[in-house]
Amino acid sequence: MKAWWFGALALLAGTGAHAATPSRLPTELSQGGLVMATLPDVTRVNVGGKEVRVGSDGMVVFGAGRDEKGPLVVNLTHANGRRETIRIPVLPRDWPIERVNGVPSKTVNPPPEIAARIAREQAEVTAARDRDDDREDFTHGFIWPVQGRISGRFGNQRIYNGDPKAPHSGMDIAVPTGTPVKAPAGGVVTFAQPDLYLTGGTVLLDHGYGLSSNFLHLSRLDVKVGQQVRQGQVIGAAGMTGRATGPHVHWGFNWFGVRLDPLLLPGIAPPGP
Repeated sequence: MKAWWFGALALLAGTGAHAATPSRLPTELSQGGLVMATLPDVTRVNVGGKEVRVGSDGMVVFGAGRDEKGPLVVNLTHANGRRETIRIPVLPRDWPIERVNGVPSKTVNPPPEIAARIAREQAEVTAARDRDDDREDFTHGFIWPVQGRISGRFGNQRIYNGDPKAPHSGMDIAVPTGTPVKAPAGGVVTFAQPDLYLTGGTVLLDHGYGLSSNFLHLSRLDVKVGQQVRQGQVIGAAGMTGRATGPHVHWGFNWFGVRLDPLLLPGIAPPGP
């Protein structure tokens, strides 16, 4: 069984119908995996030194990034004052190399003035990911934003025109330009710009508790910042704007600044063998 599938099992063990207890936090977690658990008698949670929101219903979420070695150290404070520390091992994954050729050279190694623009744009996106609402739009599970061939996997090392770059931050789904893109879960639009240098048409959708989806290379945006959307609502259309060699939707998923694998989300069935 593949390591990432272990991560999915761990995630599902931590979700359920808001009935998890501290002992039911996953016993292990895959790199790129998400934990969702309800801890009804816990008042404070700290994961790896980061204080984590605890909902009025005890809901807690956190995740393990691509390069997380683990274990994740989870410190709990119970309502009666008792403190507990849980260490969750993180299962490593194999990260294949993806070679992407035919990308315009100016987007692979941009000149200084373009690099400055990219830095400004990425800072704006990063700031939008800091939102920490108590909304629990994510508890209804997730659906695919589009149906198509997975053309790029989360975490794979990318080499553009022979030049190694950062690992792939999300999942690419190949579909024709103009294909409607749907919200995988409800949320609030926190970023919407039609023409970022690297990512083109870009939308960021906040699902609450620091969880957010981002959709890149869109040919059309149908939402604006501050708008609430429901699961399945069309938020834009697929395209190949920004740094792209063909029409597709890039779906990235984050817990604040931690990039997670959309394939490990509840409701997202893994691909066949």
